[in-house]
Amino acid sequence: MPTHKQLLRTLENGEILKALERHESFVRSDNNRGMLQEVQSELFFTIDEKSHEADLTAKGRHELAPDDESVFVVPDLAAEINRIDHDPALSPEERRIRREEFQNEFLGKSERLHDLSQLLKAYCLFEKDYHYVVQNGKVLIVDEHTGRLMPGRRFSDGLHQALEAKEGVEIEQETQTMATITIQNYFRMYDKLAGMTGTAETEAAEFHQIYKLDVTVIPTNRPCIREDENDSIFKTRREKFNAIVDEVAARHEKGQPVLLGTISVDDSEILSRMLKRRGIPHNVLNAKNHQREAEIVAMAGQRGAVTVATNMAGRGTDIKLGEGSAELGGLHVIGSSRHDSRRIDRQLRGRCSRQGDPGSSKFYVSLEDNLMRLFGSDRIIKIFERFGLEEGEELQHPWLNKSIETAQRRVEQQHFSIRKRTLEYDDVMNKQREIIYALRKDALFTDNPHDLLFGIVEQVIADEVIAAGAPVAGGGEGEPKFRADAVCDYLNRVCPIGFRPEDLTAGLTNGQLTDPKAMTLQIVDRMEAAYAERNQSMPEDQVKYLERHTVLDSIDRLWQEHLYAMDGLRGNISLRVYAQKDPLVEYKNEAYDIFKTMMDRVYRSIVENLFRATLTTLASLEELLRSLPQELIHQNLDQFAAVPEIAAALSGQADAGPAGPEEADFVAAEPQPQPVPMTFRRAGEKVGRNDVCPCGSGKKYKKCCGRFE
Repeated sequence: MPTHKQLLRTLENGEILKALERHESFVRSDNNRGMLQEVQSELFFTIDEKSHEADLTAKGRHELAPDDESVFVVPDLAAEINRIDHDPALSPEERRIRREEFQNEFLGKSERLHDLSQLLKAYCLFEKDYHYVVQNGKVLIVDEHTGRLMPGRRFSDGLHQALEAKEGVEIEQETQTMATITIQNYFRMYDKLAGMTGTAETEAAEFHQIYKLDVTVIPTNRPCIREDENDSIFKTRREKFNAIVDEVAARHEKGQPVLLGTISVDDSEILSRMLKRRGIPHNVLNAKNHQREAEIVAMAGQRGAVTVATNMAGRGTDIKLGEGSAELGGLHVIGSSRHDSRRIDRQLRGRCSRQGDPGSSKFYVSLEDNLMRLFGSDRIIKIFERFGLEEGEELQHPWLNKSIETAQRRVEQQHFSIRKRTLEYDDVMNKQREIIYALRKDALFTDNPHDLLFGIVEQVIADEVIAAGAPVAGGGEGEPKFRADAVCDYLNRVCPIGFRPEDLTAGLTNGQLTDPKAMTLQIVDRMEAAYAERNQSMPEDQVKYLERHTVLDSIDRLWQEHLYAMDGLRGNISLRVYAQKDPLVEYKNEAYDIFKTMMDRVYRSIVENLFRATLTTLASLEELLRSLPQELIHQNLDQFAAVPEIAAALSGQADAGPAGPEEADFVAAEPQPQPVPMTFRRAGEKVGRNDVCPCGSGKKYKKCCGRFE
């Protein structure tokens, strides 16, 4: 049975990919599902680009594990555990061992299948210089809408690690989600919501459904005189790129400035190399060369300028025309491909002909583009086949433009349905966030954290008392007796007071619990008195800090675990559809149970840490070190010296008295100087971006001194 590392090395060495090339069995899914089913038996794995999934076939599984194909079969966890628990031939100890062995086997298989699935996605669905780039030994995500890098962002669920393995860079540890929220719910947190963009009209329905906002079209300041030419449609990408370069060369020779927009870093670099071979000087602006963005955009409107750029090309800025450019027709925008969203195409067209300037735009499309291949109409392909167009010939017609826009609408509708579904799932998390963040906010900003802390204590103790007074399953008839020993066992684990069953008398009548509240108050009052006695030597501000820390530590730690559990639930809940159940309804029900369990763990963790949490001062640390045997200090010298305060205490202890024979070779590490935090405060009032600059230039602040902030 291959291990995870063996599977990783198999894909890293490209053995499966080489075999695919030899057998010509790499196929991408298309609209002809029947053909896919016919050839699927000859494939090692299949790819569905629409759903963004890749999966091994039976032949691929046999290639990886020829001796044991059960490696790829995950056993039924619940059924197997139930079988082990009800096996009469096994002793309790043997049942425990069998359960552990089976759970380890289950986890191992699940991890291998998950890793292999992510590796297949990394190799087959994610393209370098399109979805991500590699810089300085790191895999950086590229925003598909803006073309900009997103440093610090990482794909989740092990996908980023699979990409790092694919590119041969250092595989970093998977990041832990600290907080999560969708953009939609983030915007909904504002009391008032409004905005302005030149491309909101195409998304008016989504704005109304998600935010209850209407879109109003405001006329331009000056009439737009841009000439939008019909799209040129080619059969292959090679023909399309050649036509683009010919068009750029003709416009450049005429002296007209050209902005060539691409949908990926890879396309921009291909076109740049083609322009270099034609001897056309140009600038390239993409995620790899974003440092010169302002300089490149400022020169893009000069006479004869050629700029090759991704979607990041000066969004939100005006490309000013240089002297003589307007007489030549203004800026000419060329789109090397149609984007999935009409908004992105409109943004690219909007780079030219602003404020009444002349300008023109044209898009080039090929049947090999993702948009046309996955969502395009078969009518266009039939036209090419019917007319038998030769190499380099193109099609142009307004009807074809409508067909392309129809394909874009299909993609937009699919993306909108995905975003809407994601929002419905996040609405469940949003309710949980409101509860947990409200509790966290109370702990941070309340003036009396003591009341908050013991309010939680009272709630937990009340649950224990009620549970101890409830009837036991399978018990005899009659009123249940209060199990004081069970309550005392719990109290003595969390509170060093020494509760005894005979101490719990309030609320009891003839051994039965008649007043749970009285019993709870009796216990809480005693715990509160012991807590006050423990903290009587501490200043009030330190006690408040400790109480806040006790609450926040449990919330933060368990909330992170909860987010991880919710990610797992979200990833697997879609399988419930096979049981004819709505995954969203199932997600809501299970999310409620998980959250309820998490809140119970938070409260109990706070109570458990009530008497364990303490503040360690340097004096108490020195006293502790003096009480430790010198042999223990020398055995753990590295760990002690790693903490500056302990190292300082050890150094002071060594200087205080003569060194014994066991301390002769001991040299305490010096504490490292800690940086002093500096707070900068504004002396006067804040200057708005559109206010007059206070330097006296008469310009707006954003165009004067504000440019350097």
